[in-house]
Amino acid sequence: MNELIQVDQLTRYYDDHCAVDNVTFSLQKGEILGFLGPNGAGKSSTMQMICGNLAPTSGQILVNGIDILDNPKEAKRELGYLPEIPPVYRELTVDEFLNYCARLHGIARDRQRAALEQAKERCGLTEVGQRLIGNLSKGYQQRVGIAQAILHMPAVIILDEPTVGLDPLQIREIRELIRELGKEHGVILSTHILPEVQESCTRVQIINKGKLVLNDSIEGLEQQMRASSLVVETQQPPDLARLGSVASVQKIDDLGDRRYRIFHDKEHNPAERLAELIVSAGWGLRELTPERRSMEQIFIDITRQTSTPADNQEQTA
Repeated sequence: MNELIQVDQLTRYYDDHCAVDNVTFSLQKGEILGFLGPNGAGKSSTMQMICGNLAPTSGQILVNGIDILDNPKEAKRELGYLPEIPPVYRELTVDEFLNYCARLHGIARDRQRAALEQAKERCGLTEVGQRLIGNLSKGYQQRVGIAQAILHMPAVIILDEPTVGLDPLQIREIRELIRELGKEHGVILSTHILPEVQESCTRVQIINKGKLVLNDSIEGLEQQMRASSLVVETQQPPDLARLGSVASVQKIDDLGDRRYRIFHDKEHNPAERLAELIVSAGWGLRELTPERRSMEQIFIDITRQTSTPADNQEQTA
């Protein structure tokens, strides 16, 4: 596969504090990578190093095969970047601003118009080229910011919180645009909005205390969200010993009012066998519901597991 980003043993110290600790990952063409982390986790430092704005203490970053330390100008030509606050000039029209950006990107004069029209078409800006950016909605201003990031057709697009402050319709439109961009580029999406990762990304990474603590596909994350427990409600009090003897059942918690949480092996869901037993024993099945962990709960669980007791005391102080 075509690796557009290769990060190898990336480390960054600020004096004695290790902000990024031996991080290694890659980004393939066609991937949209959701990059998550709590405040102070090292996410911003990692992103700045990938963009070439911060030098690592040690480690290597290749952008489309180019070492960003050895050849920073060449490597940065392969990057398109949208910061959290779009770097747009409100007093310019969309066309004026994108023409200016085309010159900054070093696009040849005879290719600038074609590059501008293509970026506007991809970002849904064709009809607003003559309008002042300051008069556009925030959603359209965000589109202009994305257009400047893709003008020069970079291999990698890095988007930092691209939907913050947008209304639900604008959020949906930007997410659709990100999915389209992911077909031809590699995309890194830094966000605090967990549903955005599920909606837009093909893979997710979580960094905490400078270390990568999760690197999984969205399919793998969905698997983790399928919690290994069932909630069961019966009309008559069941024999918990018989329920507990069903294969793969690990533990039963009594929730009161003839409701029970049944924990089981992740690989073997006993729902069908439990239903058969409850019905055949005459206990009356009222509810049998698989439980799901939210992505938020997975995020909290993972970051808590990788925090030290001292860290937790600081957070609760």
